[in-house]
Amino acid sequence: MAQRQILTPSLVQMVSVLALNKLELREMINQEMVENPVLEELPEGVPSVDQVEQKTDAEKPAEPPADQEVQAAVGNGQDAFAEVDFGSFFNDYLDPGFKSPAAEEAEQIERPSFENFLSESPSLADHLEWQLRLSNTSPEVYEAGVSIIGNLNEDGYLIATLEEIAQSGGNKPENVEEALKLIREFDPVGVAARDLSECLLIQLRTLAPANAPDEEPHLAVFRTAERIVADHLKQLQNKQYREIARALDRPVPLVERAVELIKKLDPRPGQRYNNTQPRLIEPDVAITKIGNEYQVVMNEEGLPQLRLSRHYRRLLENGAESREVRNYVKERFISAIQLIKNIEQRKQTIIRVCDAVIRRQREFLDKGIDYLRPMMIKEVAEEVGVHPSTVSRAVANKYAHTPQGVYELRYFFSEAVQGPSGGSTSLINLKRLVKKMIEEEDPARPLTDEHIAERLREQGIVVTRRTVAKYREDMRIPSTHQRRVKT
Repeated sequence: MAQRQILTPSLVQMVSVLALNKLELREMINQEMVENPVLEELPEGVPSVDQVEQKTDAEKPAEPPADQEVQAAVGNGQDAFAEVDFGSFFNDYLDPGFKSPAAEEAEQIERPSFENFLSESPSLADHLEWQLRLSNTSPEVYEAGVSIIGNLNEDGYLIATLEEIAQSGGNKPENVEEALKLIREFDPVGVAARDLSECLLIQLRTLAPANAPDEEPHLAVFRTAERIVADHLKQLQNKQYREIARALDRPVPLVERAVELIKKLDPRPGQRYNNTQPRLIEPDVAITKIGNEYQVVMNEEGLPQLRLSRHYRRLLENGAESREVRNYVKERFISAIQLIKNIEQRKQTIIRVCDAVIRRQREFLDKGIDYLRPMMIKEVAEEVGVHPSTVSRAVANKYAHTPQGVYELRYFFSEAVQGPSGGSTSLINLKRLVKKMIEEEDPARPLTDEHIAERLREQGIVVTRRTVAKYREDMRIPSTHQRRVKT
């Protein structure tokens, strides 16, 4: 004998439903309504039991709600559908091959596909393959070009060697080299480079004025820029313009003009064809203040309100005796009830987690982000009485509308660092302090990580220089040397 943990399908669904945000939940509910005929949406303003049904049922013995019927049948082991004839319903409505006369007549009229009216921005691969098809090249070079395009990342860089492309695609090395040369002439300029230096060089050589003598000033800027990109990228990153000028034996003003030219180049030429649309954010909850207390209100606008189809059951009253049909209907009812329960449990879990957040972040809600307190997932999980992973799923990809604005629920969870007077401050606020100090520094004399750590200690926040460096890197802020602007 052995013990093992088993996730039942209902538990798996409960976990997955909890992790969905509002938009994802709406999509999931709509899909379930398509797949499960027992589920139906309750129209707005319509009671759960239609007035017509109430009037008709008044002459009959009271009938328990559909979910109670199924629960009784499941719980007591009774076959609540034993005396129901299912045949007519399945023959007419659930048979995948069934078509009403109106539908058959409609199919005879050819309609244009809605897909013909949809437009989609071409990807980088689509754009390059379109140019490749229009190129006057041999089939062998074309196939090699397709292999190269397939080995470009989102930035447009080549992530495989020419030998690997030749071997994997069965192409001759000379065809791969010719295809690479061809693709580097395509738009966007700089695509199919192996690294940043090569990408910028391709752009400079493409943009350089043709048929101009080397001594012309504007061509000298291009030549200087090429040498900087080829041999002095590190010094360029550190803004060491005087050192570059000495190494190239060129005047500093010429180097600065070349740097301005380089700044106009695109280091990621493929990104213009890989831009994703801004993500639509719709808050899952609203935290509102009523009197002196904050309350959590679930945003259920636009979410289908589900109920079990009474009409579906009534259509089956003259059904068939098939055991398979009865089992199918029972499974659909049980699945529908479980989904409704899981959606309600998701709602209650999110509300309980948000209530716990409110109790800890009252000052933030009243005064703003500077008063955000440290808060750990484990603490909230213990208070709510669930596993920490449940809290993680409850706040994942979900947003709350608060008096201070719209925030992701994960934003409220932050580890603590030692703050003033032995207290604690949130890591988020600490990072904001570091960022603010850097934004207000003198560009000619930027603060070192040690200087920032000293200033934080003066405010009662004890951190080390290494910790400051880590936070700065997390925020993608350059080092002191890279931030320095030389005059």
